[in-house]
Amino acid sequence: MTTWKNLKKRMIDYQKYFKDKKITVMGLGILGRGLGYTKFLAECGANLIVTDLKPATALRSSLKELRKHKNIKYILGKHRLEDFRNRDMIIKSAGVPIDSIYIKEAGRHKIPTEMDVSLFVKLAPGVVLVGVTGTRGKSMTTALIYEILSKNLKNKKVYLGGNVRGVATLPFLKKARKGDVLVCELDSWQLQGFGDAKISPHISVFTSFMPDHMNYYKNDLKKYFNDKANIFKYQKRGDILIVRPHVEKIIQNSIKNLPAGRQGKLIVADVKNIADYKFVVPGEHQRENLACAVAVARQFKIPETRIRRAVKNFKGLEGRLQFVKTIKGVKIYNDNNATTPEATMAGIRALVEEKKDGKIVLIGGGADKNLDLKLYVDVVNTFCKAVVFIPGTGTTKLLKNYKIKIPNETGKNLKDIVQKAFKYAQNGDILLFSPAFASFGMFNNEYERNDLFMKIIKKLT
Repeated sequence: MTTWKNLKKRMIDYQKYFKDKKITVMGLGILGRGLGYTKFLAECGANLIVTDLKPATALRSSLKELRKHKNIKYILGKHRLEDFRNRDMIIKSAGVPIDSIYIKEAGRHKIPTEMDVSLFVKLAPGVVLVGVTGTRGKSMTTALIYEILSKNLKNKKVYLGGNVRGVATLPFLKKARKGDVLVCELDSWQLQGFGDAKISPHISVFTSFMPDHMNYYKNDLKKYFNDKANIFKYQKRGDILIVRPHVEKIIQNSIKNLPAGRQGKLIVADVKNIADYKFVVPGEHQRENLACAVAVARQFKIPETRIRRAVKNFKGLEGRLQFVKTIKGVKIYNDNNATTPEATMAGIRALVEEKKDGKIVLIGGGADKNLDLKLYVDVVNTFCKAVVFIPGTGTTKLLKNYKIKIPNETGKNLKDIVQKAFKYAQNGDILLFSPAFASFGMFNNEYERNDLFMKIIKKLT
């Protein structure tokens, strides 16, 4: 038996741990995660300072939820160095700059900086942690693992956390018990917290690695990988690391440099092992994600027939190559969460493989992430019949530096963009919403972009 199946550590008394602690929360936000753990900390009796660069007007919905808590002081529209001194702890949100002067100030005063998921793990050592990362594929793989485990593990609860919309992980401390399972999607920012805490999940999955967030990492791919690699760097003997085939070599090279005793068992997920599985989501890359999820389920000794049943009943994820509906013979797919050129290319190829007839009308574009666009342009020119762009810094850079050989134009807003796209689509074609860029500029975040697209499409007949 592996060590994660023999958890002996007790859960820590979280209420006692947080009560009267002086905590600065850096980044409240409007997505729900910051709100979730801030409310939880307030309920535990912590002495809170909440600071966010956004003004109160932009945070109105989150502030409304917290108004009954009198143990919160707000510093909004700015950060102050003084709020990172004389505190017991700083909890930072994902995406706080690597070189933040405020986090450095806390470090100078020997104040620990924590993050939502990694802090949960430290306070809940009796919970089995399944963590999933990767440039692409982590959301689908996480959802599949949760779907299979939650329907098949008896006498233990399975929680879904990490980089999940509107879900904070710390509040699970109120419900989680020894032996329960937390399935977490972990982006590179959240894994910074794991690196700081020198911990890794009991079962880790690394789906893919390619350039992303180069605007954040200042074109330093090594820094990006080092954050991602925290998902396996601190594993112990008996822990499990599952990877898709194309990242095996890079992972192997990294594992070789780890100290003795810090290497989990490596499993390469092979689609040959799931060849006859029925799976609704198109694309070979998605079947590789499925292979990873099935490999995790097998670690829990779930019977193969039950794994197959859960996979067969899985309906896919919103915003991940999701079939929405057909309008006048045009199939509409929502791939909103494709925020890199590689993700959009994978979606295009998957649809081309599945549907030999008909052409793809692409909606893409947005904010620049300092990523190479050459191959993306080649794929769009080869497999799409037209493209309508979302305005943004990335779109501007693309049109300035590359030649789009197919009909193309840029819309004013998303409703206008959808209308323009339908001018190019005919019966039997595909309309693919797959941005390949970040959402910032026209939208507050990718979720706002997703919701608006779905709202527009649902009104069309």
